[in-house]
Amino acid sequence: MIKQMRYAVLAASLLVNAGAHAQSTPAIDYHQHVFSDDIITLLGPDAGLKPLPAKQVIALLDAAGIRKAVLLSTAYMYGSPQRKLDDEYAKVRRENDWTAGQAAQYPERLIAFCGVNPLKEYALDEIRRCAGTPGLKHGIKLHFGNSDVQLEQPAHVARLAEVFAAADRAGMAILVHMRASIRNKRPYGAAEAQAFLDKVLPAAPHVTVQVAHLAGTGPGFEDPPSRAVLATLAAAMERRQPATRNLWFDVASIAQDDTTPEAAALLVQRLRQIGLDRVLYGTDAAQGANLRPKEAWAAFRKLPLTAAELEQVARNAPPYFK
Repeated sequence: MIKQMRYAVLAASLLVNAGAHAQSTPAIDYHQHVFSDDIITLLGPDAGLKPLPAKQVIALLDAAGIRKAVLLSTAYMYGSPQRKLDDEYAKVRRENDWTAGQAAQYPERLIAFCGVNPLKEYALDEIRRCAGTPGLKHGIKLHFGNSDVQLEQPAHVARLAEVFAAADRAGMAILVHMRASIRNKRPYGAAEAQAFLDKVLPAAPHVTVQVAHLAGTGPGFEDPPSRAVLATLAAAMERRQPATRNLWFDVASIAQDDTTPEAAALLVQRLRQIGLDRVLYGTDAAQGANLRPKEAWAAFRKLPLTAAELEQVARNAPPYFK
C-alpha cells in the first residue's frame, strides 16, 4: 500500500511538472506576408521569392497548430523610391485588393492589412479607400526601410504624423517596420526612436500601433542600430510613457535556432521591459531560408522565458483582432 501511494504521489508530481512546462501554441500569427504573381514579377528572379497565396499560408499554419493570421500586403513595394513605375497607384490598389481577396478565402481565419508608402502623395487617399473596404479596414502596414522613411528628417516625421492621424481617424491599426534603410545607410538609433515616441505615436492615440520585428528587420537579433532603438522603446514602455499606451511589439523572425545565449538574454530583458502582455508572435515571410511558423515558434520557445511568459505571448490579442 505504501509503495502504491508513493507511485501515486510520484505520478501526480510528474503530471504537475509536465503541466508547468507545457508550451502553448499561439492562436494567431500576427505577421504573415503573402506574395502575388505581380509582386514576384516586380522583384525579379534575383529576389529568390515565389508566389505565396493564402492557401499555402493556411497549410503552414495548420502544420504549426496556429488557427489564425494577419496577412500583410506588400503593396508598399510599388512605392519604393528605388523604382519608377507607370500607374504606380493603380498597382498599389490592385495589390492591396489581391491581399484582401486572399484573406476573404478564409474569413474565419485570416484578416488583411493594406500596405502603402507613407511618403507618397496618394498615401492618405489609399488609407481612406482601405478604411472603406471591408477586407482592408483592419489596419495598414508601413515599411520605413522600403519606403526610405527617415525619422531624422522633420518633413518625414511630419508626414508620418499625418498618416498616423489618418489611420487613427479611420480606426485602423498600424503595423510599422521601423528599421531605416540599410541599403541607403540611413541613421537609426536612440534619436530616431525618440522622434517616433515624441512626434509620431501621439498622432494615433486610439489605435494599436504594432512595431514589427522588435524594431529590427530579422532574421536574428544581431543588428546594433535596431538594438539601440528597441532599448529606447522598451525603456519608454517600462516607464509607461503615455504615448506607449497602445504600443505593441511582434517578434517576427527575431528568435532563431542559432541565437546566442548572450543575445537571448538581452532579448528576454527587453521583452520583460516591454511587458510580455504586449508581445505578439509573428513569423514573417515563409520564403527562402526564413523559418516557417512551426519552426519559428520552436525557436522562440528556446528563449529563457518562463512557461507562464510563453503562455502569455501565445494568448495575447490586440484590440484589432478581438
